[in-house]
Amino acid sequence: MSTELLAALTVFVLAILCGFAVISKVPATLHTPLMSGANSIHGIVLVGSMLIAASATEPLSQLLSFVAVAFATMNVVGGYVVTDRMLQMFRRKAPPPKPAGDAAAGAGTPGADGRA
Repeated sequence: MSTELLAALTVFVLAILCGFAVISKVPATLHTPLMSGANSIHGIVLVGSMLIAASATEPLSQLLSFVAVAFATMNVVGGYVVTDRMLQMFRRKAPPPKPAGDAAAGAGTPGADGRA
């Protein structure tokens, strides 16, 4: 195994461990804002994958770049869908509409002031 490959694998493993340690300590109230920030980063990944796909010349590189663009697109769209669903949990629900039959039924009866 070359030293460059070993160094790259070491950085990769350390990044996984660091990411897991940071994400596991995020409280639930901060999850939605962090997801929105992650969506912007995924948008940058999508632009990068499209730039690589534009410069692909061989069939294998074209296929791999197409797969990269497809996965990056799914990641961005899925992130926004999840963020929207989480934000819906914090929206106030509209009060239920009043039944229409109550207003018509009380029209002929005297009110509190005694008028019809």
